[in-house]
Amino acid sequence: MTHAARLARAAFVFAREGVFGVVDPSLVPPPGQLALRMARLIERRGAKSGPRLTRALTRLGPAYLKLGQFLATRPDVIGVAMARDLESLQDRLPPFSQAEAEAVVAAALERPVAQAFASFGPSVAAASIAQVHRGEVEKGGVRKQVAVKVLRPNVASRFRRDLSDFFFVANKAEAHSAEARRLRLVEVINTMSRSVAMEMDLRLEAAALSEMAENTRDDPDFRVPTVDWDRTTHNVLTMEWIEGIALNDHARLAQSQIDLPELGRNVIQSFLRHALRDGFFHADMHPGNLFVDDSGRLVAVDFGIMGRLGLKERRFLAEILLGFITRDYRRVAEVHFEAGYVPGHHSVENFAQAIRAIGEPIHSRTAEEISMAKLLTLLLEVTGLFDMQTRPELILLQKTMVVVEGVARSFDPKLDIWTVADPVVREWITQNLGPLGRVQGALAGAGELGRLLGGLPALASRTVSLIEQFETMAREGLTLGPATIAEIKRAEARSHRWSILALWVIAAALVGLLWTTH
Repeated sequence: MTHAARLARAAFVFAREGVFGVVDPSLVPPPGQLALRMARLIERRGAKSGPRLTRALTRLGPAYLKLGQFLATRPDVIGVAMARDLESLQDRLPPFSQAEAEAVVAAALERPVAQAFASFGPSVAAASIAQVHRGEVEKGGVRKQVAVKVLRPNVASRFRRDLSDFFFVANKAEAHSAEARRLRLVEVINTMSRSVAMEMDLRLEAAALSEMAENTRDDPDFRVPTVDWDRTTHNVLTMEWIEGIALNDHARLAQSQIDLPELGRNVIQSFLRHALRDGFFHADMHPGNLFVDDSGRLVAVDFGIMGRLGLKERRFLAEILLGFITRDYRRVAEVHFEAGYVPGHHSVENFAQAIRAIGEPIHSRTAEEISMAKLLTLLLEVTGLFDMQTRPELILLQKTMVVVEGVARSFDPKLDIWTVADPVVREWITQNLGPLGRVQGALAGAGELGRLLGGLPALASRTVSLIEQFETMAREGLTLGPATIAEIKRAEARSHRWSILALWVIAAALVGLLWTTH
């Protein structure tokens, strides 16, 4: 009943914002068509204009906001059109009060705010899970500005409540719909739940910052803020304050002496370098999360959503990009089969033909008309015809590339994405798939083999011990300890008592039945 009541409220908000107005009635059974017509009656005036679903999700609160952002990365579940509508969904909410923020900080750091920080200012940005304050810390008589990210009070319980509603809907849908089972809606909500759980532990975001700082410490044109681990807990993250120009502040960027086309190239190359070289990339690289510091370096913030690629996925990405650059469509097809993404019963030649249908139109256009992100989108659509299973990590990569490509082209509309990407892709292929890469792979394989051989004596000893135990059991039978025998007796006694009780209940029922019949 509680699920039904909360979901009814959500349905009312959807109806008021005109969300049901975009549903095609012909695709809905007759009872649903009646419900759609009734929903249109309570649609508020002016609801037909603007992004309807975005407005509704924002009104419903943090969990629905996150659901919309998550589904924007899953066009395989909700369709390409709806995913594009949700891409504009901004994770912005009104800030909670200064007093509440200071209470969270004091409880998390186990000391008054005045002892932890030399100053602690009001909120400068607020989202669904946390908000950021500007503060200062003092060390050795020197004050240093910091950004303090504070988790919203009671946000975890609010998310748990709404996520339980999402699981309720997903389970019911899978119980009654083959299409819902094919899309694995329960697994979709499970994935979102795990992602949100990681975002709500700010220590994990601090760890992501630290890992990316190690990966990029030698990069001359990219960096991330340093973490203040002494003032970081589950609910509070303290890091270096970034003095720079946000990439969405086009007025200040225009006034500065920054080379904007070069900045666009830096955005693309940094993202590809992180994805290919490190297998660990920032998956929320919208312009508000990117800054240019005083030295001209790109600085990324907000590491709540990160993407990872294994070596197989990185090789897959590098080789398909190079295959499209060089028009080697058969190699692109072979990479899909080698990675195990396309089942072996399909024809490599037929798959290469389908890929050529994507690649050839690209080479008849000018460089600035070619979208790498659109290419990956089309590729994921075509692979569906060849029974390729959904790869969430590749979809997250593709969606991030859409954003990154848009940021880069906002600074240089004629940016040649392929020319910019080519050196990064070729460098990774040379190092990992060329002669040097094969040598390194052989050395890594030798190391694994050495560890396996080193573990053989212990494995052999355990095997001999197990064989001896089986021989003993064969000669003497299975021997049970006194505690085990006593527990079995207690279980049997309990079972016996319940059996007797059940028999008395059945007997009483039979007596009652005979009494009523006579």
